Amino acid sequence: MDAQGNLAPVIIKRKKVVQGGGHHGGAWKVAYADFVTAMMAFFMLMWLLNATTEQQRKGLADYFSPTIPITRVSGGGNGSFGGESIFSEMAQAQDGTGASASRPTLDNKARGITGSDASTEETAAQNAAFESLDEMLQGFGGESTVMENLLEHINTRITDEGLVIELYSRDTQQIFDKSTAAPTQLLEDLTDLIVEISKTVTNKIAIGGHVHAQPLVVRENSVWALSQARATQMRLMMESRGITDDRIQRVTGHADRELVVRDPMALRNDRLEIVLLRSDR
Repeated sequence: MDAQGNLAPVIIKRKKVVQGGGHHGGAWKVAYADFVTAMMAFFMLMWLLNATTEQQRKGLADYFSPTIPITRVSGGGNGSFGGESIFSEMAQAQDGTGASASRPTLDNKARGITGSDASTEETAAQNAAFESLDEMLQGFGGESTVMENLLEHINTRITDEGLVIELYSRDTQQIFDKSTAAPTQLLEDLTDLIVEISKTVTNKIAIGGHVHAQPLVVRENSVWALSQARATQMRLMMESRGITDDRIQRVTGHADRELVVRDPMALRNDRLEIVLLRSDR
């Protein structure tokens, strides 16, 4: 008993291992990192909104927005149209039926076809004919100094409507007497040239009159009447030179609504547009 009582007591020492590095663990670090990341993203968003234009923001929004390809064959979705094309004549977004079946319209409009009905070959042939007329017109410039002076008042372009021949005034010479529909000798000579070109084809013709703006202090603004009178005068001059009246499709006065230079009162805005229309117009 005495021998056992003298033995040293056995002490068991257990070490407590703390995971996470500290009393509260490491979860707070993850939460703090997420908070800092979110704040950085928020301030970047605020900066981008302030540093970009409306058009740029719309472009960014369109980039991240989901899109569905739309073709004439299928809309690619299962929504209101049930996979039908938006050009379908038998389906509508509201109730899935109807379209042009309930509201008949021209076939080409119902199918979303716009512009000329002419085939690609016909359109190309007409463009080639218009280019030939343009070259013929420009070719007169080498005949004499008078012709070169006339061409300084002519501008041509080919559009979806046809060949547009623009006759315009300049500061040195005008096509009409000031504020009247009386043609000058310059316009008489230009009309001879245009009629000669127009007789080589049978296209219908449209005439449009444009004038420069008048001061706001005038009691009666006559731009509408003046532009119409000038277009009518051009029609009469062309008919007196051999253009038959059945070729004239329309005569229009545009007043000062379609300016070609920034200054609304500039003489350059005084002009006539003679359009050789496409055959399908």
